Amino acid sequence: MSDTAVAAPEKLTKKQLSADHPTWCPGCGDFAVLASFFKVLEKLQIPQEKIVTIAGIGCSSRFPYFVNSHGLHFIHGRALPLATGVSLSRPDTHVFVFGGDGDGFSIGGNHLEHCARKNINLTYVIMDNYVYGLTKKQTSPTSRIGYKSKTDPTGAIDRPVNPMRKLISAGATFVARSHASQVKHMMAMYERAILHPGFSVVQTLSECVIFNPGSFDDSIPRKGGVFETIDEKKWDDTPEDAERHDVTNDVSAYQLAEDQYPGKFGVFYEEDRPTKNVLEQKWIDASQEKIGDAKAADLLRKRFAMMK
Repeated sequence: MSDTAVAAPEKLTKKQLSADHPTWCPGCGDFAVLASFFKVLEKLQIPQEKIVTIAGIGCSSRFPYFVNSHGLHFIHGRALPLATGVSLSRPDTHVFVFGGDGDGFSIGGNHLEHCARKNINLTYVIMDNYVYGLTKKQTSPTSRIGYKSKTDPTGAIDRPVNPMRKLISAGATFVARSHASQVKHMMAMYERAILHPGFSVVQTLSECVIFNPGSFDDSIPRKGGVFETIDEKKWDDTPEDAERHDVTNDVSAYQLAEDQYPGKFGVFYEEDRPTKNVLEQKWIDASQEKIGDAKAADLLRKRFAMMK
């Protein structure tokens, strides 16, 4: 038996997590999102080798370049299918997906719904700036009616997507909303999302100061707006608690999401439901037991043989 002591794992720090220097435009809200993400990882001390960041296409999707961890950059709108594969095949990792409103609610909107209903164990941060910024100002799924862009020079006429309602109705088990100008709130939402077992999504309003400046002024107190947070139930049997929001009630959450501009911030919905990861592993274990604990490669060979 060796007398050599096993060294304690090195404490995870922002310095270790930082990779390339962020290249967003000066004043972009995504800087605050990245800094908050680093702070939460430092607090939770997730092993660096267990962190996986995945993104599609867009300004916000540059995240994997800036985080020193396992990282994957995929095609526009397809980050979630790739992340699903990583989550299911490597359940020991913490999978984080980053994207914008175009990547999440338009090009990847169908994948968002299926990830939600299947309850894949991963965390999705959607940095919503109400515009396609990387391609220089086109109307996005969340652009407000009247917004003038290169695709709508006279002003957008289509009704924008309501992200909270879309996520709640699709079956996401953790749905929250935050703001890049409110760092403490953003960190609290990210921490709860990471600790939630299942598909957790945090829509984060992140201003594009170049192509959509002032778009979130109505929710920034220092600019005359109101940052109204959700008052969650405390279950303390007080008269005041009767008026507070029950995050486990999907109908209440859906109603709360009606006011989109500026809307409220916090956790809209949280549900404890088995993840696809857990359910699929049970199915795999049961199948292997029936055939004598065969290895996965053997199962594949038998399946391919049946297909001939």
